[in-house]
Amino acid sequence: MHKVTIGDVAKRAEVSIGTVSAVLNEKNTVKPETRKLVLNAMKELNYRPHGSARNLKGIDTYSDSIGLLIRELDNPFYTTIALGVTEYARSKGYLVSVASSEGDHTFEEKIIKGFSGKDIKGAIIAPVLEGTAEIEHLFTLKMINFPFVLLENVKGIQANVVSIDNIKAMKDAIKYLMNIGHSKILHFAGPSHASHTYERIDGFRRAYSESHFAFSNDMIVPTGAHLADGYHTCLEYFKGRSREDYPTAIVCYNDLVAHGVISALNEMQIKIPDEISIVGNDDIPFSQYTPVPLTTIRAPMLELGRKATEILIKNIETPGTLPVEHVVLEAEFMVRQSTKAVLTQHAKPIMEKHLALS
Repeated sequence: MHKVTIGDVAKRAEVSIGTVSAVLNEKNTVKPETRKLVLNAMKELNYRPHGSARNLKGIDTYSDSIGLLIRELDNPFYTTIALGVTEYARSKGYLVSVASSEGDHTFEEKIIKGFSGKDIKGAIIAPVLEGTAEIEHLFTLKMINFPFVLLENVKGIQANVVSIDNIKAMKDAIKYLMNIGHSKILHFAGPSHASHTYERIDGFRRAYSESHFAFSNDMIVPTGAHLADGYHTCLEYFKGRSREDYPTAIVCYNDLVAHGVISALNEMQIKIPDEISIVGNDDIPFSQYTPVPLTTIRAPMLELGRKATEILIKNIETPGTLPVEHVVLEAEFMVRQSTKAVLTQHAKPIMEKHLALS
């Protein structure tokens, strides 16, 4: 099969190769109607731009490389996903370039532009959602036919997505706590730039809407995604609060936040789980080995990385256009020692059943 070149695109659009190059590099020297002609030609020919490194003679370059753009370099959640990506990519002969946006939307745009302009065939992206401009650079990737897979849903764009059912996972966690007697439950919510944050809040609300307990907005405490976020938010929340007003359980955006919360509660001499139960999210590797092993929602991180890479490479290696795939993976609730039943008449038989099964 003939490999489509920039020359083929220029011929189809009836413009010069220099004009196609200007469109690919997003230069403002091209008239809008000409840009549209070039983009349509690229789509019709299924042209995918390649980096200049391929054309350097005498240099041994890796032509089969993909990019992985994560949001937080210090988060073990993304480290484990990266292991899954690398494992599958290596089995197919691909190298992986990893970059982190650190939750910065502008930096994410620069990284993605760098990926699409270099010798990288496609990318897996954990997107930063911010305001109304969050998908402009993703639309650009689609326009230049650059293959990519998202690790979260982004409204308004038809793209391959591999994600976790955060709504169900959170709802199941809250229902478990309710079943063992908890009613005063808080959610220490994640950052505003992550769709996971809103999905987990939605799951929390749904659990309450399906129970006989009343939900109120003050049960949602904006926190963040890092260990320090959990620590400082917890200290601030409990400052000057009487023990009668304490929640019986706190469900955290992720395990890092949960460990920060645990550190703050220990500092305030609030016992876990005797006074307050703590639930995390993700099940990062050290969560089961801490002094009080963490009850948490286990995310299938390795599988997430592998599946996203499988879809990406399939799109890279298929000459034609493939249907968009949306894959949703199930999480698993892991009960450990950081949660404890509040022994009401309702909770006691549920707890006895759990202990019999464990």
